[in-house]
Amino acid sequence: MYKVISDHKGFIIVSKDPGVSFHKDGNSKGLPAVIREDLGIGTLYSVHRLDRMTSGLLVFAKTPGVAKELSDQFRCRTVEKYYLAISDRKSSKKQGTITGDMEKSRRGTWKLSRGRHDPAITSFFSCALGEGLRLYLLRPYTGKTHQLRVAMKSLGAPVLGDCIYAKKEMCRECDRGYLHSYGLRFDLRGKIYEFENMPDSGEHFLSDTFLSNMSKYRNPWLMKWPQLK
Repeated sequence: MYKVISDHKGFIIVSKDPGVSFHKDGNSKGLPAVIREDLGIGTLYSVHRLDRMTSGLLVFAKTPGVAKELSDQFRCRTVEKYYLAISDRKSSKKQGTITGDMEKSRRGTWKLSRGRHDPAITSFFSCALGEGLRLYLLRPYTGKTHQLRVAMKSLGAPVLGDCIYAKKEMCRECDRGYLHSYGLRFDLRGKIYEFENMPDSGEHFLSDTFLSNMSKYRNPWLMKWPQLK
């Protein structure tokens, strides 16, 4: 279900496997409860979440004080988050920023509108992987439900293997949904923490072409991201 990436006095960083539910699902325990039992941690505080399809980095706080500090940072958008995605469709642009209000659509899905009342904001870079595939490095500045999946669909390039926002017949042919929480950077009590975690499942995430292209996306916090207006 997960792998421990880094264990600290006040928090723990794990990498969630794709297809794992964060919350309790039927008779299955939620991810926080499983981690508590596995590691013998009495209390563990959730400060952000990933949906079932998405793999990668998650931070959990071990104390109420750290939980409040990290929760405040996620809410105030000072935590830097970076994701990797692959699509089998050519996007409308190679890099830039996607901005718009999130509106509920049919069957529990969301769509991006032209409104700017409380917009979801995502910047991205992309490069070709060959064989009709394209790799995206995504930086969400907000934390809306399904934000990255909707942003990718709005580009005309839904996430490969996304059974909600991509074509269902393509989803059935994929071994996973190709969205991964790749990087986290935050300041906690005067110390900067930076974490990168490569995906370790999915034939396209493990391909030689993907690995060679990832060299340009290392240390994503050092890249020249588009300035927000």
